[in-house]
Amino acid sequence: MQLSYSNNIKVINLNSTKLIPEWISEKKRRKLEKQDVDIRKRVQLLQNLEMPSVSRTISFSSDGNYLFTTGSYKPTLKCFDLNELSLKFERGLDADVVKFHLLSDDYTKFILLEEERFVEFHTGYGRYFRLRIPHFGRDISFCREISEAYIAGCRNEIFRLNLELGRFHEPLYSQSESLTCCQFNDQHQLFVCGTTDGKVEAWDYRDRSRAAVLDCVLNKAIAMELDLDSRSSIEVSSLCFKDALHLAVGLSNGYILLYDIRSSQPYLTKTHNFGLPITRLEFASNQEVVLSMDGRALKIWNEHNGQPFTSIEPGSDLNDFSHYQNSGFLLIL
Repeated sequence: MQLSYSNNIKVINLNSTKLIPEWISEKKRRKLEKQDVDIRKRVQLLQNLEMPSVSRTISFSSDGNYLFTTGSYKPTLKCFDLNELSLKFERGLDADVVKFHLLSDDYTKFILLEEERFVEFHTGYGRYFRLRIPHFGRDISFCREISEAYIAGCRNEIFRLNLELGRFHEPLYSQSESLTCCQFNDQHQLFVCGTTDGKVEAWDYRDRSRAAVLDCVLNKAIAMELDLDSRSSIEVSSLCFKDALHLAVGLSNGYILLYDIRSSQPYLTKTHNFGLPITRLEFASNQEVVLSMDGRALKIWNEHNGQPFTSIEPGSDLNDFSHYQNSGFLLIL
């Protein structure tokens, strides 16, 4: 366990020590614990919370009782029961997971968007069904009102899979050549997707026509800093809704734009100053702060004025994080 301070905020790292290899004998294990103070004082809240090589995604269930994590190599999925602080099940997969999406409030239904164009549907007992999409997928989102999964990928098509009927509907077509991320708004089910040319497209599932297009690169702060050629290479790398009206957009150059969807101009612009793509965004439900992550740091800052709250830089590459509801507890990969 390691204690640090950032902007006078106490940050406790519960997993700052080295792990003991599972293959060593009990005698060598005890010897290591005597010799190394860090190993002797380590804190392990969850046993087996590691992957063979790399951890890719992590997510808490909506009821707060389960934790899911995926990784490679070999491709693996683990589910932990937080009430028992133990591993509930572990499943080997055929391909690395790109995105993980829960369908139920617990562990019983979830979707895996995988590399090699695979989509897997899992239940509590194991894999229920597996299919393949025409193009490589990058993100997946689910509309509960019509029970449809929308899949955005490396082409301009947005695949619509109806889970009630078990078949694809005619896809939506973006104006851009390729898509990067997507999300449904939980309150009014507006679907938004980010593109490789720095735009956000909005769709209403009741109408197959495009509702609006938001050009994030035309933001004044970005236009003043970058020339025209540099702006043309900026992609939308992440999206997150706070509520029915507020949307956060992360860009590949390290900028975060906060929008009221009734306006085409952001009410706040924030940058990480690292020039790395913003890979994950989240609004904290119990405080008025935004959590934004790139490959180097997780930053927490005020959503109204952009003032920094704290920053976490573990010194290794970051892939994903998950915030436990109504708490200050974070799991970072």
